[in-house]
Amino acid sequence: MLERLFHLKAMGTTVRTEVLAGLTTFFAMSYLIVVVPGMLADAGMPRVSATAATIWVSAVSTLIMGLFARFPVGVAPGLGITAFFAYYVCGPAGFSWQTGLGAVFISGVVFLLLTVTHLRQMIIDAVPQDLKIAIVVGIGIFIAFIGLRTCGIVVESPSTLVTLGRLSAPQTLLAIAGLFLCGGLQALRVPGAYLLGIAAVTVLGYLLGVSTMPEGRLFTASLPLPMETFGQMDVRGALDRGLVTIIFTLTMVDLFDSMGVLIGLSLKAGLADENCRIANLEKALLADSIGTMCSGLVGATTATSYLESAAGIAQGGRTGLTAVLIALLFFLTLFCTPLIALVPSYATAPVLIIVGAVMMQDVGRIRFDDFTVALPAFLTIIGMAFTYNIATGFGFGFISWVMMKILFGRMRELSPMTVAIAVCFGINFCLRLS
Repeated sequence: MLERLFHLKAMGTTVRTEVLAGLTTFFAMSYLIVVVPGMLADAGMPRVSATAATIWVSAVSTLIMGLFARFPVGVAPGLGITAFFAYYVCGPAGFSWQTGLGAVFISGVVFLLLTVTHLRQMIIDAVPQDLKIAIVVGIGIFIAFIGLRTCGIVVESPSTLVTLGRLSAPQTLLAIAGLFLCGGLQALRVPGAYLLGIAAVTVLGYLLGVSTMPEGRLFTASLPLPMETFGQMDVRGALDRGLVTIIFTLTMVDLFDSMGVLIGLSLKAGLADENCRIANLEKALLADSIGTMCSGLVGATTATSYLESAAGIAQGGRTGLTAVLIALLFFLTLFCTPLIALVPSYATAPVLIIVGAVMMQDVGRIRFDDFTVALPAFLTIIGMAFTYNIATGFGFGFISWVMMKILFGRMRELSPMTVAIAVCFGINFCLRLS
């Protein structure tokens, strides 16, 4: 049945490989179960209900991604969008979380319309091939930076923004040990290398007293439901109060954030042809749109494809079976949310760093000998990591691509859609200045 549904042999994978990939991605993503509800609670939402909503959205959206689009990608409320929602929409902008959820739902409807009218596919086709490759590399640097920051190798600095952390810290030392353990196992092509590394560092952390067991019960017999947030979205309020700028920002950021992740991960997983065209991409985008609409309905923020899926893809995940397992694990966490806290962030950080190294392999395919290509590709790559936002890096790349082609008299190489996307990014950046 699994072979008929996911075509495992044709994709060069096995059930065992897909299971290992699903486990790896889930543990790399599991931190969101704690982080996202925490930010939503800061926005005034009931934390228990926000936690249930976050997990339900993650489970359902990822299941749709696996069964419908058959992509090995986890989907969940995005961190950047959640921060924007909690600390701007429900903060300085002065809107209630109910009105904010209405804006999230409207943006999901916009995504759905863009998908069914094939406009999203047209936008993706308008991305030059060199920028598609730059997206892969940029995501690699971004995800490696997240890993370095998570385990304390890189820390904030008031004078230089970032600097080397305290390497003598127990969590950092364990992460460094995990980095070489996972790297060594990967070099030896040991099956489940990343998962073994995560497990080893987690166990060692508890044995050495670096991590402590969470308080209270690890399991619950009842099924948590987001009763206090379900159906609380205020769509009319979002429209009446003129949230055009916020809806536009939510749409732009999630559209290109999700597109960037899906393009990058699909290319890395070998799901694209020689022209970088990705099979079933429209279905993946549709799954993403439905996930966002579900988010607004149950009480979470915009659902997006997660970067950490790269860890499972590097482990060998190639089909929707990986996503189905991730969804199942998210569903099980409804009964044992405290148990997920047993896996510390410093145990998963080494995997993110290694994945960054793996995704750098494609950088040689960018035509750096053509400076009208080199500069936009470079700005795309560094923009993602240095601004901590995939969509922003995308915008840097598009705007500079159009500008360089115009300045060098090569406007014939520009399509109307490419120019339109650059203009939209320009408008979005201008709105952020106001």
